[in-house]
Amino acid sequence: MSAKADTLPLGPLLQRYFLLYLKGQRNLSHQTVCAYRDTFRLLLRFLARRYRVSAETVTVADLSVQRITAFLADLEESRGNCVRSRNVRLAALRSFMRYAASDEPSLLAVAQPILGIPAKRHDRRIISHLTREQMQALLNASADKARSGQRDQILLLLLYNTGARVSELASLRVRDVDLDSNASVRIQGKGRKQRSVPLWQQTVRLLQSWLSRPNLNPDSPLVPNARGQPMTRYGVAQRLRRIVNKASKMNPALRRERITPHVIRHCTAMHLLQSGVDLSVIALWLGHESIQTTHGYLAADLETKKQALACLKHPRVRRTRVGPVPIISFLESL
Repeated sequence: MSAKADTLPLGPLLQRYFLLYLKGQRNLSHQTVCAYRDTFRLLLRFLARRYRVSAETVTVADLSVQRITAFLADLEESRGNCVRSRNVRLAALRSFMRYAASDEPSLLAVAQPILGIPAKRHDRRIISHLTREQMQALLNASADKARSGQRDQILLLLLYNTGARVSELASLRVRDVDLDSNASVRIQGKGRKQRSVPLWQQTVRLLQSWLSRPNLNPDSPLVPNARGQPMTRYGVAQRLRRIVNKASKMNPALRRERITPHVIRHCTAMHLLQSGVDLSVIALWLGHESIQTTHGYLAADLETKKQALACLKHPRVRRTRVGPVPIISFLESL
């Protein structure tokens, strides 16, 4: 461990990393910067709790590979984070360590062991989604003449129509909607990438009525909360739970489903796929950076696999008796 690392305070280096590197040089989005920020919030609280190192006195040397490894384990054991979340936190720490080593070459010995911590492998679960009938039940339940009910109906219909992430939907402004000949909405996605998504006529009609309210300007939130401010992730999830609870009274099967705003995004992709839309178009629709991400929907689409199986003529198979297998031969065959 270098003497420089033992005395170099973490605070100023962390400030340069966020202000000069993440914001100044890479120009990352606010959401990405906040995700990196939360990693260091959790790390500093962990160091204070486990090692009695306060945030004001922590040095770069306090970020040893043993402590970082313990922090990652604590995320899974104490906070109940999944492996995917653990890997996201590790990616943020690696990014900082690469910057630290380039900004202060004497910190290379501290950075290298942390850069060598591997990401954990994890199982990829089948993407969950609702059937079209279940989705229609939610849309029917969202209909309400009250102002909050109209907002909730537009909220759900936009989620389903556009496949937008909840953060993308919450950031939409009135100016992002074109209800003229194009009938589309402009979405600011990950990595500052913009995309335009066409709107159904039903969505257009609801939006025309919704945007006829007085005191709206181009910068007004498209789906505001009760105070007229953009909705939060929690707010969107809470309103969706209200719709699900209402729909479950007519369709009890919905109670067995875990329905979140991101599940609605999966519904959009799966229903487009089942309608014959090409994967490359779905990737553009959802704002995926790589089509490999979109391939997960193809893997989850059981109906498409059944149709493919029906096209394959099954072979003739004769039933045979299976005699006892010698134990050694059995073990060697494994």
